[in-house]
Amino acid sequence: MAAIVACPTCAAEVEWSPANPFRPFCSERCKLIDLGAWADERYRVPVKDEPDPGSGNPPT
Repeated sequence: MAAIVACPTCAAEVEWSPANPFRPFCSERCKLIDLGAWADERYRVPVKDEPDPGSGNPPT
């Protein structure tokens, strides 16, 4: 039995199975909305600032 998950874009219930080509999204529209958010840099992966080994300055 396939699991039911929430679409990350609209929160609609979606079956997580090979029958859904857009998983974890409910539709191509929601998939493209999410892709656009990444392209617009609305989602960011946090990074830890590390000092440049050659600068001798501590991170701020």
